[in-house]
Amino acid sequence: MKLGRISVDTPFGAVSRLVAVDPTKNRVVDLATAELLRRQAKGATRDAAQRFASAIFPGSMSAAIALGDIFLETAHEAVEARGDDAATPISSVNWISAVDPPLIRDGLTFVKHIRQFHERVGAEPTEALLEIPGYFKGTPFTAVGHDAEVPKPFYTDYFDYELELGYIVGRVCHNLTPDEARKALFGVTIFNDWSARDVQKIELKIGMGPGKGKDFAFGIGPWIVTMDEIGRLDDLEMTVRINGKECSRGNSAETVWSPGELLAYMSISEYVQPGDLIASGTVGNGSGLEIDRKLEVGDVLELEVSRIGTLRNRVGPPEEKRWWPERRKKFW
Repeated sequence: MKLGRISVDTPFGAVSRLVAVDPTKNRVVDLATAELLRRQAKGATRDAAQRFASAIFPGSMSAAIALGDIFLETAHEAVEARGDDAATPISSVNWISAVDPPLIRDGLTFVKHIRQFHERVGAEPTEALLEIPGYFKGTPFTAVGHDAEVPKPFYTDYFDYELELGYIVGRVCHNLTPDEARKALFGVTIFNDWSARDVQKIELKIGMGPGKGKDFAFGIGPWIVTMDEIGRLDDLEMTVRINGKECSRGNSAETVWSPGELLAYMSISEYVQPGDLIASGTVGNGSGLEIDRKLEVGDVLELEVSRIGTLRNRVGPPEEKRWWPERRKKFW
C-alpha cells in the first residue's frame, strides 16, 4: 500500500490528512472520510463514526503507525469499501512530508558514495565505517514534502542534495537483532538530505556532527510504500534529474550495512519510536558533489526511485540574512 499526507484548507486553517495513494487511478483516498462513510453504513452515528475514523486516521502518520496492525488493516478495508466516495485526483492535492517523524537518523551505507565522496574531498574513508553503522540525528521540524519549495540557505555557496532511501519504523524498537529489526520496518520512502557543503565542511572539522549544514530541510516523500509492497530493497534504481535532465543514476545494491543492521544498532540501549525515519545514506552518484553540480535558485530537482515514485522540489530564494557568527581570535 502507498500512504501519504496532504494538507487541506479549512475555516480553521490548514489540517493534515492521511491518504492512500493509487497512481494507477491517478487518485488519493482520504482515509478518515472513507472510514467515516464505512462506519455509518454499518450503523454508527455520524459523530461516533467520526470519532472512530479520526482515532485510526489522525493527521499524524507517526501516530497512526503507532496503533499497530489495526492502522493498515483498517486502511485496506476503508479503501475497498468506500474509496470511490473519498477520492481526489492526485494532481489537485497539496503534499506535505509523507511522515512526521519523531526523530530523523541518517546513516552512511552505500559503498560507491563513500568512495566517491571521500575522493572529492581528498580524504581516505575512516576504518571506523567498517566497525559500526554510524549516523547523525536531524531535526524533524524542517521536513518538507513533494513539490515544496526549499529556500537556498543564505549562508551557503554550495547548495546540494543527497538521494537516499528513508526507512520508516513500525514499532518501538529496543535491543533488536538485525532480523528482528528488518521485521519492525513499516515502509520505505524517498529521502533528500539537503546539504550546505561549505558549512558542512567546517562542522565536520569540529567533530560534533552536522548542524546548519543539514538541518534547514529534509525532503520526505512523495509517499510511503509499505514493506509488503516494496519487496526487496537491494535492487532499486535511483535517478536524479535537474530541470528535467537526467544527471545521474545509481542502484541500492552495494551497502556496507543493511537496513536491519542500521535499525538494530540504533536500538541498542535506546528506544526507537514508531514513525522514526532512518535514512540509508546517499546512493552512489546521488549527490551533486559527486558529479560537480551545485543547485541554484530556480532549479527543479527530481529524485526518482523505482517502485516508490518521484520526489520533486524547487530551489527557492534565500531567507533574509539576520545574523551569522564572526570568526573568533585564536585562544590556544
